Amino acid sequence: MPGTPDAAASAAASAAAPTVTPAAPSPSGARAPRSGRVRATIAPRRATTWVILGVVGLVFLIPIASMVEFTLRATGGGYDLSHYTALLDPANAGKYAPIWRGLQGSFLLAITTVAIVLFLLAPTMILVTLRFPKLRRPLEFLCLLPLSIPAIVLVVGLAPIYLAIGRAVGTGVWTLAFAYGVTVLPYAYRAIQANLDAIDVRTLTEAARSLGAGWGSVLLKVLAPNLRVGLLSASLISVAVVLGEFTIASLLNRQNLQTALFVVNKQDPYVAVILALLALLFAFLLLLLIGRVGTAAALRRSTPRKDPT
Repeated sequence: MPGTPDAAASAAASAAAPTVTPAAPSPSGARAPRSGRVRATIAPRRATTWVILGVVGLVFLIPIASMVEFTLRATGGGYDLSHYTALLDPANAGKYAPIWRGLQGSFLLAITTVAIVLFLLAPTMILVTLRFPKLRRPLEFLCLLPLSIPAIVLVVGLAPIYLAIGRAVGTGVWTLAFAYGVTVLPYAYRAIQANLDAIDVRTLTEAARSLGAGWGSVLLKVLAPNLRVGLLSASLISVAVVLGEFTIASLLNRQNLQTALFVVNKQDPYVAVILALLALLFAFLLLLLIGRVGTAAALRRSTPRKDPT
């Protein structure tokens, strides 16, 4: 009957249902092209893709293969591992001492630079996202600005500052972390900001605060686990940039891995190329780790969780 609750519910459901209007045919009578066909015409063929990947691979592999071949050349002709064993020979410890000092300094710089990214840049970005969203564009401009400033120009501006730093805290190699913190800003900012855009920071923060969590707990126990992919990517990219930097350390008269390789290269070019290969391998492993972490996180987000009931 019309007055019963079932009839009223069915009437409300029919009123709330959207009205489907058939699409009007195009004036010319032709069908609109399907999106799949459009993608098929835009995307390159599989053979073309393999050719492009092969050319790009050769561009990278030929110089690396040449470096490997150079390090295997024996002094009297032929190929052997004598240059690799000479690097670990105790008799050459004094000859290769700058390398180990530079490597130690670079690792110290990497740790200090990562600390700047994690404890200064990341909290600042979270604060801007939560409290000062209008400052996001100015902050992005400042963080990306070092990309447009050559390292030689950056050193000219930093030289007077490092004179004051040298008088105040000394001229240790760790002081380069302040300059490296500026150079890694664009890469670290992009990695962290991409992760911030992928989660609802404001909702997570408000939920944690409404349950009585302090700001320290919100940062360390709520936001940091959700930002671990971005933080890890920013940290690994910062390490790779620090280990490969030469210009700033050389002009500011500090010793890191790259300046040590430059010094040793004048005495033994084979060992310098060996360590350059090891640095390339280390950077490749870091990038591979970033890719694996990002892929694993994407799979976890896309996999539906099972209902415990």
